[in-house]
Amino acid sequence: MPAASAGTGRPPLGQVRIIAGRWRGSKLPVLDLPGLRPSSDRLRETLFNWLQPVLPGARVLDLFAGSGALGFEAASRGAAQVDLVEQSAAAVTALRASALRLAGDPPEGISVHAADALAWLADPGRGPFDIAFVDPPFNAALWTPALAALAPRLAAGAFVHVESPNAQAAIVPVGWRLHREIRSREAHLGLYRVEPA
Repeated sequence: MPAASAGTGRPPLGQVRIIAGRWRGSKLPVLDLPGLRPSSDRLRETLFNWLQPVLPGARVLDLFAGSGALGFEAASRGAAQVDLVEQSAAAVTALRASALRLAGDPPEGISVHAADALAWLADPGRGPFDIAFVDPPFNAALWTPALAALAPRLAAGAFVHVESPNAQAAIVPVGWRLHREIRSREAHLGLYRVEPA
């Protein structure tokens, strides 16, 4: 029987590694939780190659953080501040353990929030974010409300990564322009640019 991960009481399903930057090669636990499905190394590497020019100094939001692979990768590559939002208590425990291990105590530049994503975004004090990752559980149908709630929390010209099933492309708010996209067997990854008003 596999050992529980980072005091969460849940066995790790596996691990993902940080691809580049100051924490290159560091591993993050992936818990056996409903709907948790980290992006593949290939998809993450492609996404971060697209984002690398705008990552240094950026304020980043990892909504539905799960394993935190996207948020920690952004921090590793130079983001100034990363907010990870996750509702699962077990995943939050693992995220906080990873943040302490990688970024010190207290974690410099990383905040983990135990919250429902939509409720967290309802606070008008959130943001503005330069980059946001939106990858909710595929069976939750949260893209439309999450993207609508996120829109007022973004900086002009922000980039938003949206991952959704190939069979159910996410509908993004007016004024978001598709910048790049890639498909895997199961998922469509779209990187959108928020056009300045």
